[in-house]
Amino acid sequence: MGNHVLQGEPDIALTLRRSARARRITLRISQLDGRVTLTLPERTHEREALAFAREKEVWIRGHLANRSEDVRVALGVVLPVAGHVRTVVAASGRSVRMEDDEIAVPGAAHAVPRRVLGYLKTRARDDLALDCDHYATRLGRDYSGLSLRDTRSRWGSCSSAGRLMFSWRLILAPPEILQYVAAHEVAHLAQMNHSPAFWSEVTRIHGPYQSARHWLRTEGNALHRYRFGN
Repeated sequence: MGNHVLQGEPDIALTLRRSARARRITLRISQLDGRVTLTLPERTHEREALAFAREKEVWIRGHLANRSEDVRVALGVVLPVAGHVRTVVAASGRSVRMEDDEIAVPGAAHAVPRRVLGYLKTRARDDLALDCDHYATRLGRDYSGLSLRDTRSRWGSCSSAGRLMFSWRLILAPPEILQYVAAHEVAHLAQMNHSPAFWSEVTRIHGPYQSARHWLRTEGNALHRYRFGN
């Protein structure tokens, strides 16, 4: 349906979209990038949605004001790795390495974001592969492959062919969160649904999962604050 603007100080961009499943106008503000989206039922006029946004303007502006700012990775920036905060520092040598509370990055300053990102992805793949192997053995099923992406809508997935996909940003979370997501997707090898039988499989191969699931719901969006490029 296109973009509109809620005028004010500052103007706020609005994205309007229609959904055949929508029964009323709904408003969503992305925790990732602050995008404001209005979802409309098929027969609702755009002016109704814009009027709805004006009614909610105080709430929208307050929510945007309280949203955490993005963090651009560079020398001196602090970011979590495996749930432990570390400072990105300049170093000698050839490879990025973890040293106590620091991420030591050799080379030119302009290359730091790219080099840190590469390091995080490698570590994420190693940790996820180790955990997926462990849970797959406990489940008694094999997976056919593992890939990483920077997904915004999900932390992981399992295809009908048994291929697992994960967000590399899980390496920024505490280890028990990454382990839960690994177990969750591996359990889909046996149950391609979220039925009680599926959650029984998660519990069997992983143990209690409720606290990790809650953490992702309440803290997970913050992992997307960290930016590694323009």
